[in-house]
Amino acid sequence: MNHFTPNPALDLVLERTIPVAPERVWAAWTQPELLMQWFTPAPWKTVAADLDLRPGGRCVTTMESPDGELYPNAGCYLQVEPNRLLVFTSVMTEDFRPVAPSNGAGDLGFTARVEIEASPDGGTHYRAIAMHADEDACKQHSDMGFAEGWGAALDQLVTLMS
Repeated sequence: MNHFTPNPALDLVLERTIPVAPERVWAAWTQPELLMQWFTPAPWKTVAADLDLRPGGRCVTTMESPDGELYPNAGCYLQVEPNRLLVFTSVMTEDFRPVAPSNGAGDLGFTARVEIEASPDGGTHYRAIAMHADEDACKQHSDMGFAEGWGAALDQLVTLMS
């Protein structure tokens, strides 16, 4: 796997070893029917997922708040390496078209890098990195609860795929 070194001033990192095989983690991230079951921390829900799994392909999810408000998130895949690496961004749409993010989260633009690596125990060493253009955006994402929200979603992935 490409070794990526996060920038602590610009990037947020969630890293764990989980008891789910890499192929199952990949499936959870890339199959819409699975992604919708775990991707948004409860009591929020993911109610739609339209994934075109290729570099330049669309990555569109719609989240629903506990009050029923919908938050569509449109993005684009940048790198797709099955069972190993998924990189997507909210600052481009399909076919790498630049766009201002519109996602109900203060329209926060970021690029996500999900690294999946087999661990010796049969599970997965999982690392998710949210990369930001500047320190203010990174702090905004952190203050919004990146660690708690992405951690809760990962717990839901583990529960679903175990």
